[in-house]
Amino acid sequence: MNSTTLQRCVIFGNPIAQSKSPEMQMQFAHNVGVNLEYLKVLTPLDDFAGTLKHWVNQGIVGANITVPFKEEIYQLCDDLTPEARTAKAVNTIRIQEGKIYGHNTDGIGLIRDITELKGIQIAGKRVLVLGAGGAVRGIMQPLLDQKPHSVMMSNRTLIKAEQLVQEFANSTQCDISAVAWHDLQDEFDLIINGTSASLQQDFPALPQGTIGSDTIGYDLVYSNQPTIFMEYIYDNGGKKAYDGLGMLIEQGVYAFEFWFGKKPSIEGVMAIFGR
Repeated sequence: MNSTTLQRCVIFGNPIAQSKSPEMQMQFAHNVGVNLEYLKVLTPLDDFAGTLKHWVNQGIVGANITVPFKEEIYQLCDDLTPEARTAKAVNTIRIQEGKIYGHNTDGIGLIRDITELKGIQIAGKRVLVLGAGGAVRGIMQPLLDQKPHSVMMSNRTLIKAEQLVQEFANSTQCDISAVAWHDLQDEFDLIINGTSASLQQDFPALPQGTIGSDTIGYDLVYSNQPTIFMEYIYDNGGKKAYDGLGMLIEQGVYAFEFWFGKKPSIEGVMAIFGR
């Protein structure tokens, strides 16, 4: 690839105004010498397929996909990576000769941030995963591959959590189960929030006893201030809480590599987020 040729990528989402992915990916491109234009696309909820087709025809080389289209794009890809097949959700696509190749870098990014950058071991730990949408699908297999003691899933619509448990039960030796939100009990070592509660500024209370003095919270959402989930963890005596910025950056690194075959450094990226 000629590094002087302008490459165009986009991010599809709704809402999308809050996304810092353009600045982040442009910094990655600067770090490795790729001439990149990266645009936000506010995508109509009822015409994702039409919007995707329009931008493919415009000659994009790749795209990120965020809420709420990660499961819909899965159905529209011509080929899928193992990570995307397992998740049945896609957050990154590459366009080659008119074909759409789908990948999911969410789980890879999450695990790298938690275990390597934050030094938190998942092996042998009791993990609670809140939510059952496309973001959670993307992280489940990489999470299970870390060999936690148990993974409990909960969602406001319990049947969605039960369906995910059935899908992933055969791919792990750990105890995996689904429990109604109000029936949760016992203390967890790690609680991962994959719901949209922090975006809506409304986190429903967990039953007493689920958060202990050693509990670590991890919100897949990132924010300039502590998210409502992070505040909830601290208010209820948890040890530490993180937002999803580290995951966002790491999944972005792998997305960039999927598009251009080069793994960028993250030099200059934290400043984009005021960190």
